[in-house]
Amino acid sequence: MKRTSSAIAVATTLFTATLPATVAAMNTAQIAASALTQDCISWRVSGVCYWLFCSMFGCTVKTSVKVTHFIPEVVVSTYGTPGGNPWKEMALVSKTSGGMENLLTSSLTGFSADGGNPADMKNPKQRDTKLRFKYADAIGHPATSTIGGSVPGYSCSTAATPFMPYFLSPLDVVAWRLSIPETLYPEALIPGSREVGSQLSGNMWGAVYPRSGFIHQVDDDKAAAVVAQRVADIITRSGQAHVYQTLKGNRKDGYWPPDPVEENNARNHKWQRLAPQMSRQCAVFPDGSHSAASDNTAAFALWQPYSCCQRRGQRFLTSTNF
Repeated sequence: MKRTSSAIAVATTLFTATLPATVAAMNTAQIAASALTQDCISWRVSGVCYWLFCSMFGCTVKTSVKVTHFIPEVVVSTYGTPGGNPWKEMALVSKTSGGMENLLTSSLTGFSADGGNPADMKNPKQRDTKLRFKYADAIGHPATSTIGGSVPGYSCSTAATPFMPYFLSPLDVVAWRLSIPETLYPEALIPGSREVGSQLSGNMWGAVYPRSGFIHQVDDDKAAAVVAQRVADIITRSGQAHVYQTLKGNRKDGYWPPDPVEENNARNHKWQRLAPQMSRQCAVFPDGSHSAASDNTAAFALWQPYSCCQRRGQRFLTSTNF
């Protein structure tokens, strides 16, 4: 355990020394290096597991250490125009899916989907700059398998697959662009329900529902964060009325994957900012004031907590938590 912690500390130090102050666009190597941060991993011993071990000489109870730590699962990117994903190697994916969106939108509405801020497409004299539209992609984090399961018995396996496209908003035309059926959900109709932040504290960034690309928000950075929260809310749940791949681990003996993402819940998930500025820290939204990129693109790494322990017998009995 000491050796693992030391390796992470050294890697974090090297990463800190070479990290650029501002990252307008990012590549896979930078994203992978950004995951080497103890603040986000938050590794700890969380309990003890009990196993029943039987042999020809009888049965006995063996124990193993239960550990809990966060794993980077996906990179959620938001942008305003097709192909605008700030993750360089994935820009072609977003551009290709954007072309498919045009075909889907044209067949459904007869109009072309050009993206961008709908407010900018109106008459300038009637412009409502609070209304924004964001494309969003959720793609498997390149370092998810490096952080997850890297040290048997002392790190947990991830449910995510590197570079797997879990959500591409251009393919989710009906729900993401037309907000069908999300505008009819109770969460979207009840004021104050499912909000990022709190109106009582005067720090409410936006509502999770309806989970579409349209959002009323003056600040583009806050708009991007709320859209990323919506994407995480979708992909970590099964049976949602969207086009996506479910990101959800299967619980088994000695392995506890995270529950679906819940806004404002730091025990359930946290975000690491990747673009336009790359951070070595993780937090839940709202997380303070940040500058938006000139091209209105942003990217965040979604981290979630996993707990696990090494198998020491044929049957899992129980576990205790510290």
